[in-house]
Amino acid sequence: MREKPARKNATVLAGMDLGGSKIEAILLSSKGQELFCKRRPTPVDDYDAILRVIQDLHRELEAHAGHELKLGICTPGSLSPETGLMRNANSTCLNSQSLYQDLQQVLDRPVRIANDADCFTLSEAVDGAGKDADAVFGVILGTGTGGGITVNHKLLQGPNAITGEWGHNPLPWPRPQELPGPACYCGKHGCIETFLSGPGLSADHFLHTGVKLTAQEIARLAEQGDAEAETTLQTYEDRLARGLASIINVLDPHTIVLGGGLSKIQRLYENVPGRWHEYVFSDVFRTRLLPPQYGDSSGIRGAAWLWRD
Repeated sequence: MREKPARKNATVLAGMDLGGSKIEAILLSSKGQELFCKRRPTPVDDYDAILRVIQDLHRELEAHAGHELKLGICTPGSLSPETGLMRNANSTCLNSQSLYQDLQQVLDRPVRIANDADCFTLSEAVDGAGKDADAVFGVILGTGTGGGITVNHKLLQGPNAITGEWGHNPLPWPRPQELPGPACYCGKHGCIETFLSGPGLSADHFLHTGVKLTAQEIARLAEQGDAEAETTLQTYEDRLARGLASIINVLDPHTIVLGGGLSKIQRLYENVPGRWHEYVFSDVFRTRLLPPQYGDSSGIRGAAWLWRD
């Protein structure tokens, strides 16, 4: 638990990150200073227990702030605009649940919900790596591949609630050997996620070497001069350049911020923009590719920023 004294009359924002292994709660000042942070383990496959943990943490936030608090919450998956129920959450006990309505009932407070990629992007756009950019595309490169978009430091949200879901488009400019592509859990083949997620990088290395390694191990071996790991990583960088070039061609963001475990591979920030010129439909290449300022904390900070207005 991290804690700083909160002034009773100060403007504070409350956020929570509902993760698969932990539920974390935070208080931010209106200037982004972290005032209080606490986490609890996420109950496994028990929706009602998850609600109780969120309720308990929210009470602690209010006790620290000294007044009632609206809550922003970062979730896996998203709310269906058709049913209002949760969908596509890897914490499967959340799927088909009325999380938004249930939280408002148990907390008796206004609630805003956004998925983890949106919260990551909002955090980095408000006061993180993309704070000076008018348009930011935030990317999650981890177990999956997600994204979010902000314009003028506000989330861009569409009628289908899928803004930024680039991971379930096909890999652009595919090579013959990349077709039809790996099977994706969404039911299609060759989705960007199957190539650019951590498991996708590991699977590609295994396909060509017969050796099972994590994405982090591949990056470390490439740094040490391993030729096979270097080849795998160069292929990954070209695929990431193609995937992001298709976003640049449509959105033309000022800044792209990478998050998730693969965002820690430092060579991506030089090598991927170095390949953009092959795919971006422009004679100039001014989009910046940056690491996150807040890393793993961006999701929860973005949840608090959902009430920034």
